Parts: sequence; structure tokens; C-alpha cells
Amino acid sequence: MVLNVVKYGHPVLRKKGARIESVTSEIKHLIRDMFETMEAAHGVGLAAQQVGHALQLTVIDVRPSTERPSTLELDGKEADPNSFMPLVLINPEIKPIGDPIAGTEGCLSFPEIYTEIDRPGLVEVTATNEKGDRLHFRAGGLLGRAIQHEYDHLQGILFIDRMSKTAKAGFKEDLEALQTETKAELSQKHKPTKSKSSSK
Repeated sequence: MVLNVVKYGHPVLRKKGARIESVTSEIKHLIRDMFETMEAAHGVGLAAQQVGHALQLTVIDVRPSTERPSTLELDGKEADPNSFMPLVLINPEIKPIGDPIAGTEGCLSFPEIYTEIDRPGLVEVTATNEKGDRLHFRAGGLLGRAIQHEYDHLQGILFIDRMSKTAKAGFKEDLEALQTETKAELSQKHKPTKSKSSSK
């Protein structure tokens, strides 16, 4: 099922995700829905917070982005990133490696906003997947960037927090409009519905 992607201004985006102690049928169902949602939105990564769940869970699939290469190291050996997709990361821990490199980023919770973000070019990742398998690998290129972006989401950090002051200032009006729109939608949802009178 395609879920609603929450937008900037929704409080869940600022919540640190709770650890997942066991992969229940509900978690497996959420993972399936997250992949469907990400695919429908043409994204390469999606965190649980973006669909309203503050959990340490993200899904990633960089295969659709053929113009931005990725690198993968398994057991110290180069591997094909596509063979590792789609990727589920539960309770991930990351260790960024190397100097920051600028790269274009967008976010499904910030429609139409794209900017250059500096992130380390390589990241070492430890996590488990939906089968309970332990994962340990290094990723670079788009995969490394996507993992760092999604890991931030799991900590309640948004990519606007990584923008330069100049870039953020340039998006000031867009961000304020998006936040206002989201808050208006939330307030509408939480309004008590008035019962209709039977009298005419």
C-alpha cells in the first residue's frame, strides 16, 4: 500500500526513532508499504519517520538512479551495489569516512527543494535487515549519500540542517510556506467534526 509521505512541519520528522527489538509481522508489512511508497514517489530512500513512524528503520534502492554511481565494499572487497538492492536497514549505526564532498540532495518530505549538501564520501554501516541478518559494509557515491541522509532522518535531523546558511536563506519562503501548509493540514485533521443536525 502506498502511504502518505509527511511533509516538513510535521512533528514526527523531528523525532528520534525507537529501536526495533524484533521484526514483527507489522514491521514486515510496514517495510513492504515503505518500498511501495518510495517507488511511487520515485525516491531512492525513505525513513520510517517520513511515513509517520518514529522507528530506527529505513529502506533504500539506488537502482533507478543510473546517472549517479554508487560503490559498495563487502568484507573489504568491491561488490556490485545493485546486487545489494533493495536494502532494509534496521537499527543502523554509521561511521562516516573521509573528507566532505558536495552533492545534490532532495527529500520526499521537501517537494521540489534540491541543494548541494556536504557529506563524507564513504560511510561504514552496521545494521540488521528484515530477515534478522547482520549487515556490515562500506558504501560510497549515491548509496553512501542516501544512507547518511536516511540515517539523519532516524535521528530527527533533516537535510535543511546540513544546508549552508546561504542555501537555507534562499529557500526561506519555500520552507515557511511548506511548514504553514503542513501545520494547517494537521490542524484540520485534528478538528472535532460537528455532528449534523437532523432538523432542516
